[in-house]
Amino acid sequence: MQGHIQTNHPILVIYQGALAGTRWPVTSDSMTLGRAEDCDIVLPERQISRYHARLERDATGHVLRDLGSRNGTAVNGEPIRELPYRLRDGDEIQLAGVLHIGYVAGDATLPLIASGEAGFPSPDRLIVNDATRQVSLGRQILDPPLSPAQFALLSALVAAGGNVLSREEAVHIVWPDASGGVTDQALDALVYRLRERLTELDAEHNYVGTVRGHGFRFEKRAAE
Repeated sequence: MQGHIQTNHPILVIYQGALAGTRWPVTSDSMTLGRAEDCDIVLPERQISRYHARLERDATGHVLRDLGSRNGTAVNGEPIRELPYRLRDGDEIQLAGVLHIGYVAGDATLPLIASGEAGFPSPDRLIVNDATRQVSLGRQILDPPLSPAQFALLSALVAAGGNVLSREEAVHIVWPDASGGVTDQALDALVYRLRERLTELDAEHNYVGTVRGHGFRFEKRAAE
């Protein structure tokens, strides 16, 4: 049976990096991320600065601040510089370009995924479960799971039923509260990462097709 973690605190989930799959509840007013042993979250990648970034809680939520890191901090592909970034549910944090961390807001239910779980209808069909944010092919489950942004895009493409999802629709679905606009580069980077992750389940098929001048659509396998 699949279990779940119920939390009233935001959660940081590492989707890519040496600690992929690791989750931290954000329970304190300030959490420092970096390689130094006295950081609240110690990250082993050599590209990460000793004191790389910090989450800070205020009256309305959490902000992310870069601490003058050597290789930079970004959210959803957009670099953070002097000003902190106010985090929203589903944001993807990138540290030094090598570590990808999802920010999941409070009151969320996160799945505890068990490998080898039975009950999938077809060994050739990609299953996207909106209730558990789980993606699977046959009995193989994608682990670590997709980031919130990656899952939101894939779920929308599947729901479109093969119809084209415009770039504007994709941005609105993935970043509904984004202020100042989202660049084409940020969306393209998200699509690229999503395709990379899906090849872990099926290296022979591209599920996210590009329709030039229009947007993207979900490409089923012939067997589906």
